[in-house]
Amino acid sequence: MDSTKLRAAAKSAPESGATTGVHVRAATSADLGQVIAIDAAVTGIEKVDYWYELFHRYGTRTLKQRFFLVAEDNSEILGFIIGEVRDWEFGSPPCGWVFGLNVKPSVRLGGLGTLLLETICDGFRRAGVDKVRTLLARDNGLVMSFFRSQGLMAAPVIALERNL
Repeated sequence: MDSTKLRAAAKSAPESGATTGVHVRAATSADLGQVIAIDAAVTGIEKVDYWYELFHRYGTRTLKQRFFLVAEDNSEILGFIIGEVRDWEFGSPPCGWVFGLNVKPSVRLGGLGTLLLETICDGFRRAGVDKVRTLLARDNGLVMSFFRSQGLMAAPVIALERNL
């Protein structure tokens, strides 16, 4: 699907995330090959074990607080998003966390990332939270620009790390 059609579909998408031609749904094990291929195309690293573990943790359970969603058009996976509601971590009231979002480079700038984000945010709202957060590398301008365009801004938490 070309980016003009995706943009129009995202603008007209009902809250369920369904669109004409493109729909967002829960991931299945049959989707993993395409999800892995999208991730590998973008990151340059094929992480098969990682994705199967994520699917086991987020895609096979019927918990209302975990989400592994894919955007599909005619059996082709065009993108995915993964997240969960985390309760009281870091002294924060429950909120939604997005920790995986990717769209095939060939269909970017068409509204698919927005559609995926809005669909998972609808799930977070149904789970009773009113805030969404994510983490990203500070030098990842593309992802930073996307999330900023979606209204995300600096959160009241600071990530710290050390070498082991």
